Amino acid sequence: MTGRLKIAIVGPAHPFRGGIAHHTTLLFRHLRERHAVRHFAFLRQYPLWIYPAATDRDPSATPLVEPGVEHVLDSMNPLTWLRVVHRVRHFAPDAVIIPWWVAFWAPQMATISRLSRRGGRTRIVYLCHNVVEHESSGLRRFATRLALGSGDCFIVHSNEDRDNLERLLPGRPIFRAELPSLGEVAGNRCSREEARARLNLDPATPTLLFFGFVRPYKGLKHVLQAMPNILAKRNVRLLVAGEFWHDRHEYLDLISRLGIEHAVTIVDRYVPNEEVRDLFAAADLVVQPYETATQSGVTQIAFDARRPVVVTSVGGLPETVRHGVTGYVVPPFDHQAIADAVADFFDRDRAESMESAIEADLVRFSWPSYIDAIERAITP
Repeated sequence: MTGRLKIAIVGPAHPFRGGIAHHTTLLFRHLRERHAVRHFAFLRQYPLWIYPAATDRDPSATPLVEPGVEHVLDSMNPLTWLRVVHRVRHFAPDAVIIPWWVAFWAPQMATISRLSRRGGRTRIVYLCHNVVEHESSGLRRFATRLALGSGDCFIVHSNEDRDNLERLLPGRPIFRAELPSLGEVAGNRCSREEARARLNLDPATPTLLFFGFVRPYKGLKHVLQAMPNILAKRNVRLLVAGEFWHDRHEYLDLISRLGIEHAVTIVDRYVPNEEVRDLFAAADLVVQPYETATQSGVTQIAFDARRPVVVTSVGGLPETVRHGVTGYVVPPFDHQAIADAVADFFDRDRAESMESAIEADLVRFSWPSYIDAIERAITP
């Protein structure tokens, strides 16, 4: 462990929703166990006219909140960008950590990072959840290069993002860290039986879970296409829990054409924190048939609930999941491979062995290990 540092974080927190806000809040919580930390968060993230959902606010009755967050940054008001710079410079930190995930933040974060350096005495660390967006373009790549070019070093969660960053900014210092557990979002674990009772699910029916925002790259259609083959061998329930960011009717039409309406339950809304625990606890297997990815917080929530996963061999997912041990890694776009993985899991009764292996693997995804990696980036 390095000595006590002064660290500023510039990124989202409650009342805003989503995995990045949760991760940044937990980062603040766990960093301050060792260091002096200030978290400068948003007053407003996006103008609602560009946000695909009805709201970006967290509806949770039990939100993830860490005391001491300073809400000061308005993405559309440059005066607040300068206000953040003023507070950062007055704090005089050893490092500023900036989460990065979409190119929309390029003007704001480039301004804050370039003006916060204090003559080179403050290290600017970009924590990259996605170096390049899932739905990218030439303009977004240009904006990404503009912002990340202002960083001194970078933390990534997958080898794919390391490669993307090396192509974008050759020769820059890059540190690899495992995405840590997000289980604190869901709260205390509960039994499968308790969760299914609260969700009014049949306690005897095997249950698959697809969780999170429904966007094309997440490949929901592939698990739907796998369902007829799965149902031919076993009566299962597919639970789809998450807000649809695009037209849900294409999925409903596919469900109807496949004749699987009786086996699919859709919860089309943002899932508040207090319901996350029950959804993962109720599932036997979590399915992530992504077409593209760098890494996924859904995998970490599943692992914290000791639930195996089926992921595709894209981005950092195969680096996180040990095939046949903590879950399955299948080719993308391959619904037959998904069906085969589900069949193997139930036919060979792998639940107990996989849950034990996940338990043993959790140290890889601990927050102390993650903070160790951040310290190495700040004080190389």
